[in-house]
Amino acid sequence: MNIKKYIAVVFVGVSFLTSIIAQENLTLSDAINIGLENNYNILIAKKDVQIADENNSWGAVGLYPTIDVSVTSLNRFDDNGTSEVTTNNILPSAQLNWVLFNGFKVYNSKRRLEDAHKLTKGFKAITVENNIQSIILAYYDVLLQQERLKVFDEIEKLSKDRYDRTLLSKELGSSITYEVLQAKNSWLEDRSAYLSQKLNFDNTVRMLNLLIGEKNDKSYNFVDSFRVETYNYNFEDLKTKMFASNKTLKNQYINQIISERNIDIASGDFYPTLRLSSGYDYESANQKINSLPRSKSTGYDYYGNLILSWNLFNGLNTRRSLEIAKIENEVSKIETEQIEHSLNNTLTQLYELYNIRKELLNVSEENLDAAKLNLQISEEKLKNGSISSFNYRDVQIIYLNAAIQKLNAIYNLKETDTELARLTGSIVSEE
Repeated sequence: MNIKKYIAVVFVGVSFLTSIIAQENLTLSDAINIGLENNYNILIAKKDVQIADENNSWGAVGLYPTIDVSVTSLNRFDDNGTSEVTTNNILPSAQLNWVLFNGFKVYNSKRRLEDAHKLTKGFKAITVENNIQSIILAYYDVLLQQERLKVFDEIEKLSKDRYDRTLLSKELGSSITYEVLQAKNSWLEDRSAYLSQKLNFDNTVRMLNLLIGEKNDKSYNFVDSFRVETYNYNFEDLKTKMFASNKTLKNQYINQIISERNIDIASGDFYPTLRLSSGYDYESANQKINSLPRSKSTGYDYYGNLILSWNLFNGLNTRRSLEIAKIENEVSKIETEQIEHSLNNTLTQLYELYNIRKELLNVSEENLDAAKLNLQISEEKLKNGSISSFNYRDVQIIYLNAAIQKLNAIYNLKETDTELARLTGSIVSEE
């Protein structure tokens, strides 16, 4: 090897090692923690909670009075032909208006704001829950594609060895051109599949970066192993947990409470309203007529009035609003029942799917063990000439399909398990 080639090889090797060392380790727990801080949907949900915090105040529902201060300047010049009059007036004033009673609407509106604040936090919890689920599945998808890449790499190397062996046999006169071409086509096909899988792996890493809010096209050393724990779930336990902790259902319960608050607020319109109106006015007048000395005067007044008003008839609009609020409350109860029914149906399907996928994983493991043993035996037989390269290729494909089937079975089971955790409210621990 000449010196230039040696330097090139050393440079490539050092660059490769540097890129490996530069990659940071990323566990699933790390990915979730980063996502909780940087995920765009979660950041937006946090801002929505801040808005709800600001809205949840007594001032927003009218408990406190309003005070207005104003200053008016009046300037006038009159000329009627015989006299000239210049008038300059300044009128500062202050007004206070306060609703003292309006049928308990202030207190009921405040309770509704508190419930709306809880609902916003509930929506944030759902956002966090959904994005944690997406991050978990994205991380496992990366592991899946990484394991698939290893399988395709293994198959490609076996095909390359077969091609090299066939090419050598042809040179020795024991193989024909047709066999060499078939071996080469198989190797190129496997090489193409490997490259396509490499692209799939890179794209899943990019999707994970998007979910955790990483703006750079960053690569990692994924620490967690691609495996899944299996559990013997009890359906009734899952059902009890779901009805107690499911975030969507808990939000619907808050929605139902809000609809009941609306009935109380609408009922407040049947009561009279008592208002306090008070103020202070001050006037400073400055007037000059022709050449006479300027005259000045000041004055002030203040007042305080109680206003009691009671709507006796408005075309039955008050009663109509109350009836609509009651109907909306009934609709909310129906929606709650619908959600409960839908969740129970979804849980039943997921429970059965989990058990089926658990069995499919067991089957795929046995299938892969048999395919791996068959591949090892076939490789020895190919070397000693007991089987043809075509039969060996069939065994390769069987092994490839069995390996991919097992990897998919692991991911599918993890996907169902994660969805069960989200449905039962256990994917995020209560704060």
